[in-house]
Amino acid sequence: MSTNPERSEARLLVPALMFIALVVAAVASLGTPLITSVATTFHVALDSAQWTLTIALLSGAVATPVLGRLGAGPHRRATILATLAVVVAGSALTVLPLPFAWLLVGRAAQGVGLGLTALMMGVARDHLPEGRSAATIALISVVSIIGAGVGYPLAALLTEIGGVRTAYGLGLFVTAVALLTAWRSIPAAPAGRSAHLDVVGALVLAGGLFLVLFLASQTSLWNRHLAVAVALAIVAVLLLCVWTATELRSKTPLVDVRAMRHPTVAGANIAMFVAGIGMYLLLTLITRYAQTPHSAGYGFGLTTFVAGLVLVPFSALGFVAGKLTPRVRERIDAPLVLAGSAVVVGGGFVLFAAARSNLAELLVAMGVLGFGVGSFSAAMPGVILAVTPKSETSSAMSFNYVVRSVGYSLGSATGGLVLAAGTNPGRLFPNDGAYTTAALVGIAAMAITTLTSLALARQRSPQPNPTAAPAGVPSKGHRHAPSDRTGS
Repeated sequence: MSTNPERSEARLLVPALMFIALVVAAVASLGTPLITSVATTFHVALDSAQWTLTIALLSGAVATPVLGRLGAGPHRRATILATLAVVVAGSALTVLPLPFAWLLVGRAAQGVGLGLTALMMGVARDHLPEGRSAATIALISVVSIIGAGVGYPLAALLTEIGGVRTAYGLGLFVTAVALLTAWRSIPAAPAGRSAHLDVVGALVLAGGLFLVLFLASQTSLWNRHLAVAVALAIVAVLLLCVWTATELRSKTPLVDVRAMRHPTVAGANIAMFVAGIGMYLLLTLITRYAQTPHSAGYGFGLTTFVAGLVLVPFSALGFVAGKLTPRVRERIDAPLVLAGSAVVVGGGFVLFAAARSNLAELLVAMGVLGFGVGSFSAAMPGVILAVTPKSETSSAMSFNYVVRSVGYSLGSATGGLVLAAGTNPGRLFPNDGAYTTAALVGIAAMAITTLTSLALARQRSPQPNPTAAPAGVPSKGHRHAPSDRTGS
């Protein structure tokens, strides 16, 4: 019995894309459970050790739009392989017995891999059969979220067993396997494409994003040096305004800002930004609450490893939601799925605000969060790609992931600021009521996300546009797509 080569290739390509997206997300998140161990091992302050996480997120946000533009051109395969090679080199630096500064360099190189998620979506949309690409893109989006939940407990366990370098050694191993997987399975981009990299635009955007994420992650700067923080914020806004004006005039923009102004794309990115704030806020609140010692009058005093296990419901139910969402999308329009997902995450906030007296309640809230985040992440590509040409898949989704990164960073900063405001002078831990206040902020964020998503659903036109719809997603109800720009 003969085997269809196209179907056989699809069977091999789908797990490869999923594995690569999972690896880069998990490796970038390795800094989260290792901060205390890094501070001890390298004899640095906790604020300095925090940079092992921050610098990976910063480099990922800066690299994402650049990789998205390169991924829209003819050298997508080479871009993917070169990026993974950088991640492997960075992983080696985290394992070698080098000073702390080299660890930060390695973590920055690992963070560059976060920009590959959108390229995996571009590969799926170009090379998978019509019936599989939409579901695969949805799952790629989901595994890029749940990767943290996979890497967190495993890294914490390896740190307890063999130290911080053992945990980073796992990162080196899986990134090397990911590079080999990409070399064996990633096909070349379709012929006839070109993508010119706007170097000046990339540098201006990198500067603006770096300042935004830096200011979001360094909450102590706002408390101790307010004037400096405000000045840097003004510079960041000016840089982003200059970048936007430059992109609008450029014939070969880094990001097609005109396409970003499409009502559907703009609305989806606004929803992603606000939702990112709320989602990461709840994730931060639950994990921090679980690790707070009993002496604070609340909390469970969990070890790093056990606290990592609290993320298991998040990852498990997030993956389940990612598998179910494409089927739901056959009956419900994507913006309505976004709205429903935001309501689910809001429900997680309500649970956390009302019931957190035992660990089981925290696990339920984390599971609800995971399900909401999974369905939201799975539905988001369908909204954006419905009005995006195939050639611009990587670029459009890269911009969305930058928006998500900024939202996550602001969500983390918001949680830190609210809890700091609820900490009495001379106390190390905030009052229990501060967590309730932070949860109310999250409920407001998810309410805004729900309203934005519903507005998206109302504005979509009944005009069909089969050429713009992503593979496997019905085009009914979508607006006309922007012209199929290739960056040439």
